[in-house]
Amino acid sequence: MVLTVLLIIIYLAFISLGLPDSLLGAAWPSMYPSMGLPISYAGIVSMIIAGGTIVSSLFSDKTIRKFGTGYVTVISVLMTAVALLGFSISNGFYSLCLFAIPLGLGAGSVDAALNNFVALKYKAKHMSWLHSFWGVGAMTSPMIMSYFLERGAIFQSGYRSVALIQFALVLILLLTLPIWKKATSLNHTQHDNGNASDEVQKVLSKKELLKLPGAKHALIAFFGYCSIEATTGLWGSSFVTIVHGISAETAAKWAALFYGGITFGRFVSGFVTLKLNNRQMIRLGEFFIAAGIVLIMLPTGQTALFIGLLMIGVGCAPIYPSLLHETPVNFGEEYSQSIMGVQMACAYVGSTFMPLLFGIFASHFGYSLMPFFIGSILVLMFVMIEILNKRVDAKNEMMASSKSAFRF
Repeated sequence: MVLTVLLIIIYLAFISLGLPDSLLGAAWPSMYPSMGLPISYAGIVSMIIAGGTIVSSLFSDKTIRKFGTGYVTVISVLMTAVALLGFSISNGFYSLCLFAIPLGLGAGSVDAALNNFVALKYKAKHMSWLHSFWGVGAMTSPMIMSYFLERGAIFQSGYRSVALIQFALVLILLLTLPIWKKATSLNHTQHDNGNASDEVQKVLSKKELLKLPGAKHALIAFFGYCSIEATTGLWGSSFVTIVHGISAETAAKWAALFYGGITFGRFVSGFVTLKLNNRQMIRLGEFFIAAGIVLIMLPTGQTALFIGLLMIGVGCAPIYPSLLHETPVNFGEEYSQSIMGVQMACAYVGSTFMPLLFGIFASHFGYSLMPFFIGSILVLMFVMIEILNKRVDAKNEMMASSKSAFRF
């Protein structure tokens, strides 16, 4: 019962994680002209946000062990709420950069903590649904922004409304802190009775983590996935506006469409995981992304563009949750929290630098190259995941052979 209630709380926390992630991309077509900024500056703000997340992810293992998952979650969501309120009063580039720092720092530790907790305690379907709730937040904020822009309001109004939602979630999480304590007490009791071996977590240095079989390939795969998602999420609105002549207001809705595809896809993925394993879910997602890239690449009109963005979102849906849920399987439950933080950091390295790199690249060569950019990253991610699978299979076969020889 306690774990069921806690799962609901974690779902709410992931809504709060998703709210800020898509807001900048949806608002930017309106923001940069009103501030008199170059369009490529969105990449700089995005880089600062994701850079803060990288730092907090790398230190997440120590932070979580010291303060506990419950307190880390509350503090992190509070930081993002304050940052969004800061965006709502910003009128210049430097103030955006200033408030981007706590926005990024607030996301890393809680992301690593909650993902590891769900990977250890719940089934694959719960991981998919968890990230579906992230999609609820990521889909909702562009819709809120579009609502205000269509009515002639400034982008600050959209940010202010999302900040208020975030503060409400902080209050809910604060009131439910005792449930985290009960869950921790329950877990310790189970461990004492020998029923929860996954509570034994070993601390490894970053150098030691990289020596684990397949670790480097897993980190590159996480880098690749978040590069695709962040680049499409940030520049998708600008892509359809500049290349296809879609209005800024409609483009904001289409950004919500991309995240809506992720949300719907992850909800459905929760049921599909009952039939397919994590590896099969990842390959299915890669196929959908590839199909979506082809559609937005071809000059076949707005309908194909609409469907293509939706398919990329649907394709993104199962990949991230499935990779995360495989972490204890790939590297062992005892190392999962340590490797989870580094995976989060590498994921946000992709979120940090690849949208910025594309912004610089597109400003010189054109935004029509976005499908080719994310397509090349997709190929890299596919190769790394397949190599990871082979390394893990080889390790498991070696361990099985060793146990057989020992019994003999």
